[in-house]
Amino acid sequence: MIMKAVSPGKLIISGEHSVVYGCPAISMAVDRSAIFELTAQSTNQISFDLAEGKKDSYTLMTLRDLKTRVERKYEQFLKGDIGISYVLSAPADLFRFAFIHALDSLHRSLDSGVIMKLRSTIPIGCGMGSSAATVLSELRALGHYLRVDFKPDWYYEYSLEVEKLQHGYPSGIDSFTSLNGGCAYFKNGEGKKLPLPQLKMFLVETGAPQSSTGECIEEVRKKFKSSSIWSEFTDITEMIVKELNNNNNKKIISLIRENQKLLNNMGVVPKNISNFIDEIEEMGGAAKICGAGSIKGNNAGAIIVFSDIMPKDICNKYGFQVSCVRGDPLGTRLI
Repeated sequence: MIMKAVSPGKLIISGEHSVVYGCPAISMAVDRSAIFELTAQSTNQISFDLAEGKKDSYTLMTLRDLKTRVERKYEQFLKGDIGISYVLSAPADLFRFAFIHALDSLHRSLDSGVIMKLRSTIPIGCGMGSSAATVLSELRALGHYLRVDFKPDWYYEYSLEVEKLQHGYPSGIDSFTSLNGGCAYFKNGEGKKLPLPQLKMFLVETGAPQSSTGECIEEVRKKFKSSSIWSEFTDITEMIVKELNNNNNKKIISLIRENQKLLNNMGVVPKNISNFIDEIEEMGGAAKICGAGSIKGNNAGAIIVFSDIMPKDICNKYGFQVSCVRGDPLGTRLI
């Protein structure tokens, strides 16, 4: 018996960082996805095939020991004793934790071991919600295998429990968008559907940031927690919602530029990236980082570009990869 589930990645159109402080944000599920395939095996091992040619196997006891250690480290993070980057010993521990956390929380048992195989087209660590999409696809496949009724709220809450180990204080926007698909207005853990943007969009991959999402969020919290900048983000986001409903592309371009200026002021846009975005604006388009950005180095993860033409020449100049990107209206699902 094989169970296979897919979850899309996401791009934030407006409201990065501010969404953590209860401000609204607009996000869009996109056609880059994580697929988890679950297959039973004759041994009692739980095997994780997370990359071509690499498979690690564990007993349930070993996974429960890992869960205990990770939860203990997260408590240390909450007390301020360690940074969020120290909670997980390896990125793959996120998915091992998700498996055993779901299995035990549901009070289910397994008749045999299983193989959890992951394949993904979402760039990792680039602000596209890779971890949320991957965890959701894993939970959806496991839930179906365990014959759990599909309840979106359950998947949302469980994915947040896992996401906090990587991001510290996740807003929930990644999980909500990946779970539900389409474009959404998100605030304080709740979202509502918006029309998918009708503008031409391109995904520019600048390379993984040298600082993690959790580290960026912590640094921004130190400097801007009580700042008035969050009300400025809110104003821009609300105006973009209005223009999305009116399909006013020209105004949306202008507002995207204003959003990017706020991110520059926060110090999460490396100079190299800022220069690139300036050149996109000079050719009549708009561009912005779509994740936490970076507080060091020259890369900033994913950038979304709104333009009538693909900016190949500018991307080649900076050594960035560019491709077309479209919205995914469906969200997490079995395939």
